[in-house]
Amino acid sequence: MGLGLTYQDIDWTLDYLCSVAGLHDVFYLWRPFLPDPEDDMLLELAVEAGCNRIVTYNLKDFDGIDQFGLRAVRPNEFLTEIGAAL
Repeated sequence: MGLGLTYQDIDWTLDYLCSVAGLHDVFYLWRPFLPDPEDDMLLELAVEAGCNRIVTYNLKDFDGIDQFGLRAVRPNEFLTEIGAAL
């Protein structure tokens, strides 16, 4: 299932995201929390950045993140929530 985006569309989108992104310090105070250490880094970044969702296809890998004020959602659910679903 494609989104109909060209490589240039993707490049512009990534450039925009990088231009508005903010840097955050990352700390390792409560690791490991998730089964995959790479997911722990994503979780910690989401907490530090004040996010309320992690968008992923691997919902089961993020069990328990509700205690950080987060929830894991699939990409299509996220797009629906923000009114951008195809």
